[in-house]
Order: sequence, then C-alpha cells, then structure tokens
Amino acid sequence: MKILVTGSAGFIGGYVVEELLNNGHEVVGVDNFSKYGEVKKSYDNNPKYHFTKGDAKDVELMKKLLSDCDQMIAGAAMIGGISLFHEFAYDLLSENERIIASSFDAAIWAHKNKKLKKINIMSSSMVFESTTVYPSKEGDQLKCPPPLSTYGFQKLACEYFAKGAFEQYKLPYTIIRPFNCVGIGEKRALNDKEVYSGNVKLAMSHVVPDLVQKVLKGQDPLYILGKGNQIRHYTYGGDLAKGIRLCVESDKAINEDFNLSTPVSTTVLELAEIIWKKIKKDRPFKYISEKGYEYDVQKRVPDTSKAKELLGFETTTTLDQMLDEVIPWIAEQIKIGGI
Repeated sequence: MKILVTGSAGFIGGYVVEELLNNGHEVVGVDNFSKYGEVKKSYDNNPKYHFTKGDAKDVELMKKLLSDCDQMIAGAAMIGGISLFHEFAYDLLSENERIIASSFDAAIWAHKNKKLKKINIMSSSMVFESTTVYPSKEGDQLKCPPPLSTYGFQKLACEYFAKGAFEQYKLPYTIIRPFNCVGIGEKRALNDKEVYSGNVKLAMSHVVPDLVQKVLKGQDPLYILGKGNQIRHYTYGGDLAKGIRLCVESDKAINEDFNLSTPVSTTVLELAEIIWKKIKKDRPFKYISEKGYEYDVQKRVPDTSKAKELLGFETTTTLDQMLDEVIPWIAEQIKIGGI
C-alpha cells in the first residue's frame, strides 16, 4: 500500500515509517519539525519514502499528499512528557484539535474523491486517565469519567472524530492506543521548559530517558517524581510499530480500537532500580521522592487481549532489552548535547 504518515519525523513516527518500509509499503511522510528541529532518519534516502516538510494543519497540502494514498496514519500532534501537560494546557488542546480536524477533512475528501480506504488515528493511553477499572479494556474509555488533562481529553476527542466521520461520511477507521513507548530518538524538544529534578535538568519528563539521564550524570541519591508507586507498561517502539502496521493491514481492524502494549506492569521505583543497577552495578540504590505532577496517573494497566485475538499482536521486547539499547544512546546524546 501507499500510506501517508503525519508526524513522520517524530519519536513513534520514526519506528512506524521504518516498519512500513521494511514490510514492502510505500510511505509518504509529512512533518514540520516543530518538536525537535530538523532530524535525519536512516530511511531518508529510501526510494519508497517520499517526505514533505509541511504542516498537517494545511488541509490543501494534506489533500495533495493523500490524493494517491491507500491509507493514512494520523500521528502528527503536539506531544511530550508530563511537564508539557501543565506548561501547555491550552496549546495541547487548540493545536491538536486543528491538526486532527485538518487530517479528517482531507481524509474524508480523499475517501470520497480518490482511493483512500481508511484513516488510522494515533490516540493515547491517556483516554483512560480517570478510570478505576484495571486492566482497562477497549470500551472502558466510554464508561469512566473523562480525562482530567487537556491532552487526555483531546485524545479522546480524536476518537470521536473517527466515530463522527464514519457515521456521517462512512470513512473507515482504526483507533490505536500506544502505552508508554520506549526507544531511541527522543531528544529534548525545542519548546521544553527548564524543569529540574534535584540537580539535573530533565529532558522531557518522560520517565525512562529522564531516569537514565539522572543516573548517568551521577545523581545520588536519585530523585523520583512522586513515591514511585506509579504503574506503567513500558512498550518498545519497534513492537508498537509492528502493532500499528498490523492495524493498517488487517481487515479485522476496520472500525475497531486497540490497546497496543506489553502486558507487563512495572512501577517507577522498580524501573529506577533496574536502570540504576545497569549503570551503577553494585553501588547501593538510594532515592528521594519529590513532589509529583497533578496529571501523573498513578495506575495505567491495559487489557491487551483484543489486539492479540484480532491481530495476532504481542510484544516481544523485554524492559531489559529496551534499556540495553536506550542507555548507550542517551549516554551518546548527553555527550553531543542532544538531550
């Protein structure tokens, strides 16, 4: 297929483009480099990859790019770590609403007038922000109270865009919810505010790169946001990309929603100790709890059975394997000033 990926230069976007190209698809990428600035990717010179520097809010550009595409992955968004939820509470809502409306306007047009078969929407585990039901399965986002953060609320709105576009214009969709993506390529964003944890300036308030950075820079005891009891499901970017590809390819994914995640729960404190031991070896692990963020969800546990049953999707990369890849990459980024 020929697939448009918006936000193709982003963190998850990079894994997705590579996965699609490696499995025989042709990819049209669009990104305005607003998050990290201009970045180079390993596949930039792949003859089946066609990149346009542009803004996903530009409906006419989106129509042009979609004019001969079979599917679209709507991944472009203003996104970042938990500090972003507080620093840019309004912008996250207004900017991402404009992006998703433009994406759907163009997709509805391309479905009606060209050959677009389906739109695939990158939602978020944050739609379950207010749930008290664990593991959270597809459909629970409609039963629990709405998300408290503007980011989570807007991601839920993306899912309603899909519902509305199908009801009114019969545009088929798949809703994709990644959980806590871990991998390489996530640098300090251009618009990040200076946020300190102890004596170390955080990269983006994403827990894995921030903890790794603090340990590599010698912070001892290690500062942890909150008590460290927060439960997350750390999922490798390459595994997520495979799940996203299966959502694109499978007829069973049409008009469905999927949690894409490892089934393994890990607390922040457990994560911190694993990272510490990988870097510091036998040095005793000590930590200090500092005040957490308001929107730091304490428990995020997905039900992953639907993706397994309908798509045959399961994650294969362990947290140990992820960290063995991520830690050396972050060490190099610290050295060259990328993080």
